[in-house]
Amino acid sequence: MVLLAACSTQAQAHLPDAPAPAEPPAAPQPAHSSSQYEQAEQQVHQEEHQRILGVIPNFYTSFYANDVVLSPGQKFQLAFANAFDPVMFLASGLDAGYEQATDEFKGYGQGMQGYGKRIGASYADTFDGIILGSAVFPVLLREDPRYFRRGKGSIFGRTFYAISTEFITKNDNGTWGPNYANVAGNLAAGGLSNLYYPQQDRGVGLTLERATFDTIEGAMGAIVVEFWPDIVHHFSHKHAVQPSQPSAQH
Repeated sequence: MVLLAACSTQAQAHLPDAPAPAEPPAAPQPAHSSSQYEQAEQQVHQEEHQRILGVIPNFYTSFYANDVVLSPGQKFQLAFANAFDPVMFLASGLDAGYEQATDEFKGYGQGMQGYGKRIGASYADTFDGIILGSAVFPVLLREDPRYFRRGKGSIFGRTFYAISTEFITKNDNGTWGPNYANVAGNLAAGGLSNLYYPQQDRGVGLTLERATFDTIEGAMGAIVVEFWPDIVHHFSHKHAVQPSQPSAQH
């Protein structure tokens, strides 16, 4: 709660004007007669096509501080698109493979049966976290589940901003405040883990462990999406084809 209060103060001081990318992609231009819902539909359609390296879903990144607020249905639309993306199943398979190799959660056993249980648990964690933290609680608490990229400023400032968005967020009314939806979603998803993890691993410890893991994972993901356009820009310029120089005449 101290961290939430500190981040809330930081948000009120800096965040409303923070997300202002230096080189954003072309913004959709809705007709003047379009309703707010139709404008939000265009935003969601654009965001559902955003991927890192053309593969990893980047559906929750907004490049515009003044994006139209999402309706409850649109928040669920983004959440389901993210949760059922094939990359999420692949990530769960890799996570389960690591747990199997290190014999984590011994109660699942080994072999294909143990691997199947681990991959099921891993995907359940992912699904619960996305649906609860990015749809259910944002709808109930009227918070925007998206990450509003800052795009400018010092590396330290942008890194701090990215991490802080795990605890602060933009509300549907345009103000910034504590990210109750994300915190509650991570804790709720961690609590649900007790339904399908081995008996000996269940309890408050498991809930806090999964919630902490989701929070760290979210913070790392925010840092990646904050700086990814800069990385692409840097390497695209670095490897740009230079005009050939005329050979020296002897």
